Amino acid sequence: MSTTQDYQAPDTHAKAAKAMEDYHGETDDLMGERMVLNMGPSHPATHGVLRLVLELDGEVIVSADPDVGFLHRGDEKIAENMHYNQFVPYTDRLDYLAPLANNVAYACAVEKLMDWTLPPRGQALRVLCCELARISAHMLGVGVCAMDVGAMTVFLYTFTEREKIYNLCEQLTGARFTTSYTRVGGQLRDMPAGFEAAVRKFLDECLIAIGEIGKLLDKNKIFLDRMIDIGVISKESAVSWGLTGPNLRAAGVPRDLRKDRPYLGYENYDFDVPIADESDCYARYQVRMEEMRQSIKICRQVLDTMPDGPVNLVDAKSTLPKKERVLMSMEELIHHFIISTQGIDAPAGEIYFGAENPKGELGFYIHSKGGGVPYRLKIRSPSFCNLSIVSRLLPGHMVSDIPAILGSLDFVMGECDR
Repeated sequence: MSTTQDYQAPDTHAKAAKAMEDYHGETDDLMGERMVLNMGPSHPATHGVLRLVLELDGEVIVSADPDVGFLHRGDEKIAENMHYNQFVPYTDRLDYLAPLANNVAYACAVEKLMDWTLPPRGQALRVLCCELARISAHMLGVGVCAMDVGAMTVFLYTFTEREKIYNLCEQLTGARFTTSYTRVGGQLRDMPAGFEAAVRKFLDECLIAIGEIGKLLDKNKIFLDRMIDIGVISKESAVSWGLTGPNLRAAGVPRDLRKDRPYLGYENYDFDVPIADESDCYARYQVRMEEMRQSIKICRQVLDTMPDGPVNLVDAKSTLPKKERVLMSMEELIHHFIISTQGIDAPAGEIYFGAENPKGELGFYIHSKGGGVPYRLKIRSPSFCNLSIVSRLLPGHMVSDIPAILGSLDFVMGECDR
């Protein structure tokens, strides 16, 4: 994915790149007094409660130490003390900009442990939820990053589209932000009447809005100066530091779990995986813009091929019975009581499942010793792994480059402090 043609980055960026090489080598011969500066944890450009301990030589960053832990909730330990379905609302609070996608990834992990396969309609509905969540998260990422470098108007465009997605979430799940929609073995409910038409209308409007955002940014000299040749991550560094998602693909690595390890029937949909080679802030912006277009393409295919049938697993012993049957039958009432109090009866074993979330690979490792509660549950959060490269990436840049770099990495602290 190429950047703007015939565009030359300012000399200051080349000097910053040279300075970064110097600071990663010998620094004993550098002149001048250095200053230690705390940026955050309460700072608008750190995108959450992230503290950066910066060592500065004038305006040039000598070292940067990201300090996390200000938002720690202990989600993994909480999961080991409740039933599998009871943990679904906690996954909303990981990447709280894409709660639907978090729900799906966790439910797929437990279903892998149970060796369950969802009906075709249930899988298609989950794909629709995940791609709408991807559009919503990327809209925020692009809008906030643009605002950080001075493009306030773009922020208004992106939040307008996200508000439309929240309206769709409310129509589907009953909630706008923390949806808790997915269940282990299915969903809370099927699509309501009129939902498909509302989604199609949004997709048409969103595609137009993406084009308008591109017109505002792609040839904006200030935006280009702040993004091109800033925060360059080599392919080797991206792999060795464990980056995933758009940040990895912007470095030229074509890894997308929807293609490499398909789940929920993603192999049945026609879509491209955007790749860039420049691996700077601008490349990461371009990848996310194209990913939104591809998500729109996937959503249209889901709606065009949506199968009939149930959205939940048809298993009389492992899922809650329908409410009307509980009220009419003693056997169904007992079944409801057992599932509600003891949880699903999971087999003993260990599994790992990774899903392609908007920020990258969201993975769940579950160690079960049987019964309704996991013995151990660990979360591989993409934002935490993507953030790790900051200590290597920031040195050599100017302080003014920090908002552009952090915005282009597009992390969320809710899943860093899990």
